Amino acid sequence: MANWTKKRDRKEEVATRAAEPSLRFHTCRVMGCGKPSRAATQDGLDTFFCRSHADRHSRHGSPYKRSYTAKEIAPHRKTAKAWLDGNKDDIWVTNAIQRVQTLYMNAGPHVEAFRLNGLSSQERAKAAWARLRKANVDPRKVVEACLALELTVRADLQPDSKAEFKRVQMAKLVHKMASGTHKRWPNAAGGPKELHVYPRSRGQVLRHLGADLEGALELLTAKHKIAIEVSLLRPVRIDYMP
Repeated sequence: MANWTKKRDRKEEVATRAAEPSLRFHTCRVMGCGKPSRAATQDGLDTFFCRSHADRHSRHGSPYKRSYTAKEIAPHRKTAKAWLDGNKDDIWVTNAIQRVQTLYMNAGPHVEAFRLNGLSSQERAKAAWARLRKANVDPRKVVEACLALELTVRADLQPDSKAEFKRVQMAKLVHKMASGTHKRWPNAAGGPKELHVYPRSRGQVLRHLGADLEGALELLTAKHKIAIEVSLLRPVRIDYMP
């Protein structure tokens, strides 16, 4: 009960502060935006960005750059898969796959996507790993997706160089692999019924997932840094699109 009261009081305090605009923070920090930051309005406590750029930062890991499309990542997926197939006995590849398997096993019980309300971002991240485990997603596919993203960033002519962007982009790829919850009741009253619920891919849950992935691949990327930078990288370039 004390915990619940503390959370309620904290929520009320934040809501009160957010409702009081701070005139010290005038403009969004994104060059050319010109909109007031959220702290300068009654829309939040963010002193850096306006609502639209704050939302972009939450979804994509960068207030300036959008997420990579499947078409942009596709050629690098093929390269990453071919490299993994050719190095399946490599000790560091095996280590990365085992680390992903450990994330599966330590995720706790499976939680349906429609039961995530009220869970913390860290608990939601664990739930994503549990969904991957339940769906029997091969851990190699997770490693492959992360290597493909690494190559996509390196091929980008104008990348966002911050570590957060890469973590979030990796997390978004893996979060999609976790899919959602799908149920069907063929004999329901009034005819067959279906339920499809997909967890939102944004916010701190992506940061937790990205940190997990970065930790799982840290030895692989460190030991094969030259391979990733030279041997894996093909002349596929991504033109910047705002």
